[in-house]
Amino acid sequence: MTTAQEAPYAPEHSPRLNWAEHAPEVYKAMVRLDAAARRGLDPKLLELVKIRASQLNHCAFCLDMHTKDALAAGESVERIIQLGAWEESRHFYTEKELAAIELTEAITSLTDGFVPDEVYDRAAARFEEAELTQLIAAITVINAWNRFGVSTRMVPGHYKAGQHK
Repeated sequence: MTTAQEAPYAPEHSPRLNWAEHAPEVYKAMVRLDAAARRGLDPKLLELVKIRASQLNHCAFCLDMHTKDALAAGESVERIIQLGAWEESRHFYTEKELAAIELTEAITSLTDGFVPDEVYDRAAARFEEAELTQLIAAITVINAWNRFGVSTRMVPGHYKAGQHK
């Protein structure tokens, strides 16, 4: 009797370039912008937003980072897993979280048109204006990070929770 050996994982890809090294001032500005955008937002909600945008943008590096940070912030594995199908698993999230996730999708997918009034209005009904402004800023910033990550092929799997706070 023989036992089948498990095939090794596919080899890790190489990044195209280290953009933070070649554009350090841009990287530092992004870090400052990210810190400013997160102010006043619940850390778990913020990570859900970052995960959902990263799923939509196919940014493996940011998915690795923000799922680890979400877990470190006390988020459940179940809610992270269900995020990709949130419309079918709404009962895992609060109305405020749902409004933030829906707004994230609308802002991230601008190629579909614009942010619909009803999506914005649901978010505006659940967030004070200052918090809503911060949420929009955080969604915008994660989309920018995703674009750096995807275009430079940043390699996921090496991030440790809390590494870039």
